[in-house]
Amino acid sequence: MKSLFYTRLGFSFLLLPVLLLVSCSGVKIYKTDSYPGFTLSSYKTFDFFLMTGDSSMQKESPQRVEWIKQEISKQLVARGLTQSVNPELLINIGIVVEDKVQTRQTNLATDAPHYYGQRNYKWESEEIPIDRYKEGTVTIDLVNRERNALVWQGLAQSVIVSKDEDSKKNIAKGAQKIVGLIP
Repeated sequence: MKSLFYTRLGFSFLLLPVLLLVSCSGVKIYKTDSYPGFTLSSYKTFDFFLMTGDSSMQKESPQRVEWIKQEISKQLVARGLTQSVNPELLINIGIVVEDKVQTRQTNLATDAPHYYGQRNYKWESEEIPIDRYKEGTVTIDLVNRERNALVWQGLAQSVIVSKDEDSKKNIAKGAQKIVGLIP
């Protein structure tokens, strides 16, 4: 009986970090800003133009950049716009990818001391690297083509997941969130 309890308890502790990792891998919308009086319903057509930012994303994973464009298109079409070669609204997507390091802080009460020289022990709290990952930031600019003026901007961030199927789901959720915030 005791071993079954400890087995379940051990399994729960192994499952907890996995659940936390999955729950934290969503897209976070950090900023949206719009021109006073701007509404998406004032426009009928859209298209994409220049890609700006870190070009390594285009070289590393051009397929994922296409997925971002497809999902944004899908969300705008759902909001009543159509993609056109002569659009009223131009969409610029800027992508920046950064290498990040996940760290944890040592605990002075439980971690072993550092040894500095003969008979000289010293306890120091320090950051210990645990994992390395990539974080992507996507900026979406909506530009009124006739006036050549920025009318709306949104900024989203997410950890870049390695599996394509998970990445597609993340991109779809992110596009739905950010386009849903356009007035």
